[in-house]
Amino acid sequence: MAQDPIAQLRRQIKEETARDVAARRAREKTLRIVDVREQHEWDAGHIGGAEHVPLATVAEEVPKRFPDKTAPLVMQCRSGVRSVKAAFALKQLGYTNVSSMAGGIVAWEEAGLPIEEPSRLSTEQLQRYSRHLLIPQVGIEGQQKLLDSKVLLIGAGGLGSPAAYYLAAAGVGTLAIIDSDVVDRTNLQRQILHDTSRIGMPKVESARQTLTRLNPDVKVIAYRDRLTAANIDDILPFYDLVVDGADNFPTRYLVNDASVKHHKPVVHGSIFRFEGQITVFKPFEGPCYRCLFHEPPPPELAPSCEEAGVLGVLPGIIGSLQANEALKLLLGIGEPLVGRFLLFDALDTSFREVKLHRDPKCPACGDNPTITEYIDYEGFCASPQEWLREHTTIASPAD
Repeated sequence: MAQDPIAQLRRQIKEETARDVAARRAREKTLRIVDVREQHEWDAGHIGGAEHVPLATVAEEVPKRFPDKTAPLVMQCRSGVRSVKAAFALKQLGYTNVSSMAGGIVAWEEAGLPIEEPSRLSTEQLQRYSRHLLIPQVGIEGQQKLLDSKVLLIGAGGLGSPAAYYLAAAGVGTLAIIDSDVVDRTNLQRQILHDTSRIGMPKVESARQTLTRLNPDVKVIAYRDRLTAANIDDILPFYDLVVDGADNFPTRYLVNDASVKHHKPVVHGSIFRFEGQITVFKPFEGPCYRCLFHEPPPPELAPSCEEAGVLGVLPGIIGSLQANEALKLLLGIGEPLVGRFLLFDALDTSFREVKLHRDPKCPACGDNPTITEYIDYEGFCASPQEWLREHTTIASPAD
């Protein structure tokens, strides 16, 4: 009589009861449960904090998420069969601390252990976000996280337009936009939130109309105002992160100092003619803006508030990258550009990356900060990109 192949595999791997796994999890903070069921099973209910990796993708996906082959991993499925196959496959790949949960999630529930059920999306939302739901790193749980997220965008101009467009399309539930300007004909070469019929309309109102038509799930909060030391503490703390599309030094420094104060990540972007730059300032995990440039440039280096010109498509590229970084931060996936400065040249269609380091002497986030209140800088109006281009030598090329 042929021997049961699952029984053969079980003799070669370690199996643990649901209660044993729960007890280990309480003791070992690095232990991870890997749920190898299909997406619809995961959506119906899963163990809180578990990683979702369908069985067919285990050999490819687990090494990406857990490159350390000594990491403590427990494979889990519905009843303990697929998890045995997954544990065996990982053992063949060299994983030395992997086991299978006997009885799967059924045994977990029978032991009275808690199950999480993601918030339910409506039928329309399931259709709208269907391409997100197919991605294991997003799924229903991640999409619900996006719908619950709140993002503050500084500016509804060249960078704010594509960033807001893609964040709204992705289903970020609350988008707040602060901008005191009105739509001008010169904006329309690059600021895709607006159109000819809205010339003279406040940019935040034009943005609200565009974004709510694109996605009625999104609540758009319009602040028709300048961001100042007097109002920033009434606005910034209520949002999960900031997408900075400002085009002047006073706002950039103000946003930086408030983000450090309130521990809010900032997705920073800047553009100049054919060049764009993007990074993520995550307070106390990487450098802040003042780590790079302690103070604004002197007035003689900032003679004019007029733009030096910009290729119309450039803010679309950088703003889209900003939206990408924001989504990664909100979902807790990937490697955000913390401590990494990405430079794009539209003429060469080339990217270059430099490493940034936190400055222990930084006046905002250093070991002994000296900035204890906001500073409204005046007289510094030139394009930040001009100043940045002259000072990027402080960063070292990425390895």
